[in-house]
Amino acid sequence: MAATIKWWQQAVVYQVYPRSFQDTNHDGIGDLKGITAHLDYLKQLGIDVIWLNPIYRSPNDDNGYDISDYQQIAADFGTMANFDELLQAAHDRGLKIIMDLVVNHTSDEHPWFKRSRQDRTNQYRDFYFWRSGNGKKAPNNWDAAFGGSAWQYDEQTQQYYLHTFSTKQPDLNWENPTLRESVYTMMTWWLNKGVDGFRMDVINQISKLPGLPNGPLKPHSQFGDARVTNGPRVHEFLQEMNREVLSKFDIMTVGETHGVTPADALKYAGADRHELDMVFEFQHLRLDNSQHGLGKWSTRKTPLVALKKVISDWQVGLEGRAWNSLFWNNHDTPRAVSRFGDDRPAYRVRSAKMLATCLHLLQGTPYIYQGEELGMTDAHFTELTSYRDIESLNAYRDLVTERQLLSPADMLARLAARSRDNSRTPMQWDTEANAGFSDATPWLTVNPNYRQINVAAALADSDSVWYYYQHLIQLRHQYPLVTLGSFELLWADDPQVFLYERQWEGQTWLVCCNFTAETLARPLDQYLTPTAKCLISNYGDQQLNKLRPYEAWVYQLA
Repeated sequence: MAATIKWWQQAVVYQVYPRSFQDTNHDGIGDLKGITAHLDYLKQLGIDVIWLNPIYRSPNDDNGYDISDYQQIAADFGTMANFDELLQAAHDRGLKIIMDLVVNHTSDEHPWFKRSRQDRTNQYRDFYFWRSGNGKKAPNNWDAAFGGSAWQYDEQTQQYYLHTFSTKQPDLNWENPTLRESVYTMMTWWLNKGVDGFRMDVINQISKLPGLPNGPLKPHSQFGDARVTNGPRVHEFLQEMNREVLSKFDIMTVGETHGVTPADALKYAGADRHELDMVFEFQHLRLDNSQHGLGKWSTRKTPLVALKKVISDWQVGLEGRAWNSLFWNNHDTPRAVSRFGDDRPAYRVRSAKMLATCLHLLQGTPYIYQGEELGMTDAHFTELTSYRDIESLNAYRDLVTERQLLSPADMLARLAARSRDNSRTPMQWDTEANAGFSDATPWLTVNPNYRQINVAAALADSDSVWYYYQHLIQLRHQYPLVTLGSFELLWADDPQVFLYERQWEGQTWLVCCNFTAETLARPLDQYLTPTAKCLISNYGDQQLNKLRPYEAWVYQLA
C-alpha cells in the first residue's frame, strides 16, 4: 500500500455543521463567513480536510438534507461568493473542503419534483418513484425512516410518491439515465469549482429492489432493509459515477452506507472496485440499540466486548484491500464522550482523551465532529420544546402520543440519550453570551455547560482535550505506522479494557484504553519492556499493571 498511498489516507477530517458553528450576521444561525473566520483555529488543531454538512438552498425540513437547488447556497448561510471566499481561504492554508452530496432524494420544492408532480406524462415524472395505490392503501408496506408510511398521496395526479425519509424528501429514481446524467453534471460543476470531494448521504440506498415489493414489517430506521439498501444496481451506478465524474479529479469520497458489513465495504470501497474511497459503517453505533424493538431510542450503554469485535472485524477485514473511516460521532448521533465515555465533570476530560486515543491510533481516516476536540457533551434537554430535530419530534409523537408505548418521561430520557440535537447545539467558543456563537437567540439552545467547556478555556489549558487531539494528529502525520501498520486485537473478551497492537516494518505500538471509571489491575508487564517508550498518555505517568479510571496510553515497544 505504501507505493500507492493517497493523500486522504494520511488526512484527518473535521466535520463542520454550519448551522451551529459560528453566526456572523446576527440571526442565530451559523454561516459561511463564520467558518472562514475560524480556519486558523482548524489549521492550528492540525486537521487536513473540512467536511461541510449541506449548505445548499433548502426549505430545511430536515436541516438541509432536503435540497431544493444543488447549485445555490441557502440564504441562511450566505452567498456563493461567500462560499468561494471560504474555499479559497481554506486552500490558501493548505486545507481541503469536501461537500455533502445528497442524491438519494431531493426536496419536494426542487424544480425537478415540481415538474414531476404536474402530470403523469412529463419528462421529469420518472425522476422519482410514482405509483398507484392498492385501493385506499399505499403501493406497498414500506415505512419511512422518520416514521409513518414511505408513500405520500398526491391529489394532483392521484398517485403516491416514495419518500424513505420525510414526506418532503421524495426519493430519486436512479433507474432513469437522464436523472443520473443530471446528477453527474451537478457534481462536475462543484468539482470544477475546486471542492476536494464528497461525503455521500445514504448512498447505498440509490438502488431499490425492482418492483418495490412488500416485505416483513421492519422499522426502516434500523437501516438493514434489503428493499432500500444495497440494491442490485448500486455498484453499477457508483462505477458509472466514478467513470463519468470521480476518476477525473484528485479528490476523496466517503459514502454513508447504513447496514453494510466489511464484506460489503470491499465492494463499495475496494482498491480495485473504482467506486468510493471509503465508507462510513454503523455497526458500532447499533450495539446500544433498544432490545425491545424501539431501534435507536434506548438508554443502554455500548458493551465493550461487542464494540471491540466490530472494530477489529473492520480493521482486519479491510486491511490492504480497502480503507476505513474512523468516527465516534457526527451530526446524526449523540456526543462521543456522553455515549461511549463519561461526561460527569470528574471523568469528562480523561474519558474524552481515552476515546480519542482509541480511535486515532486505528488504521483509517479519522473524522472529528465539531466540538469533539473540546470534549463537548450531550445537551441533556429535559423538555420536548427544546428539540428541533424532525426525527426526534416524530418519534415522540409516534411512541408517546399515538401508540402510547412509552411514557413522556421515558421518551424524554431516550431523546436525551439519542437525539440528533445532542450534537447540533452551537459550538462553544467562549464564556460570552450564547457561548460566543451568536449575539442573537440561537436556532437551538446552547448547552449550559459552555461556561466550563469552550475553545477559549481549552486553548488556555495545556492539559486540555484540545491539545491532546492536536498531539494525536501530529502522531498520525509523523509516523507512517499509524497509516500503514497492521492491527491486532488483544484481550478480546476483556469487558473493561480495549488493548491492541499496531505493527509496521519491525515497529510495534501498544494502545491501551480503560473504558471504565474503575481502577483496574491487568498484567501489562508482559508487553511493556524496560525499553518501551510512551508516546502519549492522558495521565502523564504510568503505573505498571494498573489502569486508573479512563486511563489511556500508547507505547512504542520496538
